[in-house]
Amino acid sequence: MKVVQRFTNEHLEHGKSLTPDQVLRFLDDFRRLHGNRPSVSKLISMKVPEDLLDAFKTRAKIVGIPYQTQIKKLMKAWVNGGG
Repeated sequence: MKVVQRFTNEHLEHGKSLTPDQVLRFLDDFRRLHGNRPSVSKLISMKVPEDLLDAFKTRAKIVGIPYQTQIKKLMKAWVNGGG
């Protein structure tokens, strides 16, 4: 049997007042609470100046980390309020 969660009107109104940072913090806490399930990755396409990408790949190689992994780390840090 599937559990259905019901929310009070007060709870729903509170949710509408949350800032984007508060929503992200809630989602992060929720993920931690429910374990580290693997997230589904989505293929994206974006334009980056070629010289910037080459420099990024070179630095990532020197540091010993795949450049796409480094991009994801930077994205996570930015979402969590860093850099």
